[in-house]
Amino acid sequence: MSLCGLCGLFCCNNLRKMSSGAADLRQRRKQNCTESDKMAPEERNKENSKLGRSPKYLLIQRFAKLFFGCLAAVTSGMMYAVYLSTYHERKFWFSSRQELEREITFQGDSAIYYSFYKELLKAPSFERGVYELTHNNKTISLKTINAVQQMTLYPELIASVLYQASGSEEVIEPVYFYIGIVFGLQGIYVTALFVTSWVMSGTWLAGMLTVAWFIINRTDTTRIDYSIPSRENWALPYFACQVAALTGYLKKNLSCSAEKFCYLLVSASTYTFMMMWEYSHYLLFVQAVSLFLLDSFALAQTEKVHEVYKIYLFSLLLGYLLQFENSALLVSPLLSLVAALMLSKCLQMNMKKGTFLSRLLKIMYIYLVLTITLTLNFLLKMFVPHKENEHLLKFLEVKLGLNTTNGEPLKETVKLEDGRIGERPEIVYHVIHTILLGSLAMCLEGMKYLWTPYVCMLAAFGVCSPELWMTLFKWLRLKAVHPILLALILSMAVPTIIGFSLWKEFFPRIMSELSEIQEFYDPDTVELMTWIKRQAPVAAVFAGSPQLMGVIKLCTGWMVSSLPIYNDDDLLKRNENIYQIYSKRSAEDIYKILTSYKANFLIIEDSICNEVGPVRGCRVKDLLDIANGHVVCEEGDSYAYSKYGRFCHEIKMNYSPYVNYFTRVYWNRSYFVYRINTVISFQS
Repeated sequence: MSLCGLCGLFCCNNLRKMSSGAADLRQRRKQNCTESDKMAPEERNKENSKLGRSPKYLLIQRFAKLFFGCLAAVTSGMMYAVYLSTYHERKFWFSSRQELEREITFQGDSAIYYSFYKELLKAPSFERGVYELTHNNKTISLKTINAVQQMTLYPELIASVLYQASGSEEVIEPVYFYIGIVFGLQGIYVTALFVTSWVMSGTWLAGMLTVAWFIINRTDTTRIDYSIPSRENWALPYFACQVAALTGYLKKNLSCSAEKFCYLLVSASTYTFMMMWEYSHYLLFVQAVSLFLLDSFALAQTEKVHEVYKIYLFSLLLGYLLQFENSALLVSPLLSLVAALMLSKCLQMNMKKGTFLSRLLKIMYIYLVLTITLTLNFLLKMFVPHKENEHLLKFLEVKLGLNTTNGEPLKETVKLEDGRIGERPEIVYHVIHTILLGSLAMCLEGMKYLWTPYVCMLAAFGVCSPELWMTLFKWLRLKAVHPILLALILSMAVPTIIGFSLWKEFFPRIMSELSEIQEFYDPDTVELMTWIKRQAPVAAVFAGSPQLMGVIKLCTGWMVSSLPIYNDDDLLKRNENIYQIYSKRSAEDIYKILTSYKANFLIIEDSICNEVGPVRGCRVKDLLDIANGHVVCEEGDSYAYSKYGRFCHEIKMNYSPYVNYFTRVYWNRSYFVYRINTVISFQS
């Protein structure tokens, strides 16, 4: 027989074995599921009879625990949402402001998100509003954008539909409905963290402690204070729900109904999370790496982990289709990793025996997956046309050392007295996931808000879990006191003491924060927006910093030359060019830049032009000087040289050649507005 025939015969035999093995695996899984459902009540009844407890008593006890735990979780979320709403009202005096003053509180990209929400509500129909957003040519000069895809406006679409479908027009103002949804989602965020800690530890005291630490560290756990409509404020609550469902799904000896519920919740929350935030697939990639490590070292059921991989794959493909064929999802590292894991699954051999060969094969398996992932990602980026963001997160290589089970088979049921909490896959997953998020936060401090909530949750689990205390006692070989009794006492006493100390120290601070009278008023910006509405032509195009342009678009509706959008190469180049108004460039250069974008008015912000930062080299004008080659750094000293003065300073002097190109038409303490002349007098 020829070599090709032998290879074909070998492949056919392998395929038959794999298909029969897969069928056997599914059959065994169904049998185990039904057997566990049948055996669980019998085992519980035997245990209850030994303890002298009737099944009815046990049922009432479990129902009471579940009821009060769910009540505490929901109450915590509601109270946190009310706290955010009250704090926001105290900070901005929102209810006593006029509409223009309320809109000014939305800064930068937040202003753009809310402006599109307003446009949807003003549209004659929802379909017409969506069409205008997907073919938007009234926002940025000389550019038609698909705003839904460009800025991930699915939260605004949902909010506008809910506002109109619920008949809230006569009950509540649009802005209150909008921020109310965001605050409500933050309440769901807290509730999901509560439930996750509860599922991990078995006591809802851990959930209460998680919520307390989350609120105390609010500056590091959320960005709601800085930007209410930010995509992460809409998306992260769904990710927290996904993590809570995944925690339950990874548990051993889970009933079929509970497993199916967790699976459906993981599927729905994963897809929703991916639709709400353009960078969600990077966070899911970190989660997929955690599951990959968990599965590689035989710490979780392989079937469950690969079911989660399928959820990732389905969400990516469905998101690609519904996000106007978003090519960023095709070249994402998540898709490459999931595809590599699916391909490598067929190559897995007997890797969970604890022998030297199995360890060697594990190392080869990890190497194989990483190689296929990098190769697929490289090929996808080569052949799939995409515009990848230049400011994507850069991950450092993280080396994790995970212990194997030393050849001992994992027990199906881990009891409290065993002190082997490391055999619970949901716990190991959270440890790995938190370590990876911590590594990301160490690289980029701005990402700390992704890591801190799960640190709070893991810390609360640590002090409230009797199993963790038993594991600690086993390591310490404590025999003076009965370890099980001591673990149960400490798991109740320690969180109670911590809770009372937190209440005594931080509750007065929170109450004083809510009772403190704050004042937010920006009269200069109000005057600028009022002048634009009254004096500027309707067809005028404004140029300035992207953050200010977002506010102008929201408050006036006028067209602008740039926006605070950072996922488009053309808009990034626009922002860089228009920022040259704060550099040391000639009047002619600035004029050519502005007229190339059909700008009619230029706005200079005194806060940027005269910025005095604590660290030199990090200000906008410093970065521009370095980029333009106007500053040379040698041995710790900087030398500046340019034959032109700083444009934003020179234009205020009203002398030639600046007056030839620009005419000042309005100014106040913070802003200087110049009309860009169409007819130029070239006098020297």
